[in-house]
Amino acid sequence: MPAPRRVGLLFAHDWDRIGFDRHASRHRFDRAGFDLFSFPDNLRLIGFDLERFAALTAASARRRAWSAVLSHHEAFGALAAALVAERLGLPGAPPEAILAAQHKLHARRVLASVAPEACLAFAELELDYGEPVPERLPAGFDYPVYVKPVKAAFSVLAREVGSRAALQAHIRFDWRELWVIRHLVEPFDRVCRARLPQAGSAHRLLLEAPVDPATPQFNLDGWVFDGQVHALGVVDAIVYPGTQAFMRWDVPSRLPASVQTRALDIARRFLGAIGYSLGFFNLEFFYDAVTDRLSVIECNPRLASQFSDLYRRVQGVDAHAWSLALALGEDPRRLQREEPTARMASSLVYRAFDATGLPAMPDRTLQGAWQRRFPDGLLFAFGRRGYSLRRDLKWTGSHRYGIVHLGAQDATQLRARAEAASRMLGWPVPYADDAGLLRDGSTAVREVA
Repeated sequence: MPAPRRVGLLFAHDWDRIGFDRHASRHRFDRAGFDLFSFPDNLRLIGFDLERFAALTAASARRRAWSAVLSHHEAFGALAAALVAERLGLPGAPPEAILAAQHKLHARRVLASVAPEACLAFAELELDYGEPVPERLPAGFDYPVYVKPVKAAFSVLAREVGSRAALQAHIRFDWRELWVIRHLVEPFDRVCRARLPQAGSAHRLLLEAPVDPATPQFNLDGWVFDGQVHALGVVDAIVYPGTQAFMRWDVPSRLPASVQTRALDIARRFLGAIGYSLGFFNLEFFYDAVTDRLSVIECNPRLASQFSDLYRRVQGVDAHAWSLALALGEDPRRLQREEPTARMASSLVYRAFDATGLPAMPDRTLQGAWQRRFPDGLLFAFGRRGYSLRRDLKWTGSHRYGIVHLGAQDATQLRARAEAASRMLGWPVPYADDAGLLRDGSTAVREVA
């Protein structure tokens, strides 16, 4: 058996901790970075500089002889890993490619040039945080309009607004919110100004043409190796009715194979245009079956870690193992697939939509009993209170307090297991009668790309 190689994992928490821990016997992992959402770890945002972090990490990596470095962390990790890999001469995507994908306004411009049929109408809204909203929106736009930050994650501050007053209220922040926003965006923006100046400031908002909330959303996951873009599969995104908040993620997809192929073609064009040459990617998109319109939401230059467990259950593909292979410059298809444990799987997302709707979080005794009843299940509980809860409700319109992963042999069994698991936790079941339907009312044959 070959000697374990030393790999640097940056900002690896939650799903990545679980995914990479399975391979601790085959690799020696060194970890760097911090948890942006946990106190006191997040105090490191004070004065945080990505280039300085990359330089210090690379110096440590040389001493420890890293063979690879990677991260699936959206806010800082993916870019930090690219910067470290560049300094060490290790396999990795160019930092400019990460910047181009994560700067949402620049990414829209690229998409409009290479795949205009899949690009929503967009415009830049030039104003600083808290400044008065202009009396008129940019040419071609009127209310209602969809607004999102140029650099953000987890749909933070992204929503449709119906009037100037609503937009002004949406971007009115107190000092604590402004501090967090500026410290989350500035490290990225500093690198962007030096490496991709044509993108412009990331301290701005992006306007987009609104999409009917009933239009289904999907995620194409894949990887790039040796200049070739490959599809892993598609995940169906099910939202809470009447909201943009995700209720469930389902594998395999109901989306017809022909539409999945179109999404892969768009991904190939976009990733080629930005020079994304190695690693996983995640393309979020709408598909309206009535108009046959596929519209890109965004393309993330990283593995969507939450979905890795779903693919592992249904396809036997361990995406975290594959991402390690890519970071080492190896073809992941040479890895042996595992035996699938389910024919379908879901990531169930539990949310509160107001401050009074948060149920009790399970204590250790209940969590232990739950795990014994659902030994294949994954359970995350992270309910917030006070200011953090209020900020979540403002920034995303809901508070995600729990996630459960389960697999089953068919849809009926999966829903029954979800209902039983939810009842045991005292949480509402994340299902709705119309969940999972394509917009024309059909339920297409499930096929994996």
